[in-house]
Amino acid sequence: MDDVTFETQAEADGTDRSAIIMMLTYVEAECRRLGDAEAARHAALAAQLITGQRLTQPVERSRRHCLPVAAPLN
Repeated sequence: MDDVTFETQAEADGTDRSAIIMMLTYVEAECRRLGDAEAARHAALAAQLITGQRLTQPVERSRRHCLPVAAPLN
């Protein structure tokens, strides 16, 4: 019979954290590609918070002053 290895809770938490950071990095890149710098910045800040890094910039509570840019879907 094959040996079965189960992940411990700590390993699972580390894997979950890595997956979330990768998703936030992807979201940041897509937001930049679509031209929404503010949304990209928020995704980057979320990734920094999850990794436990200090925030490099204070969070601004400003309203958007431009319309969202439509991106081609092809």
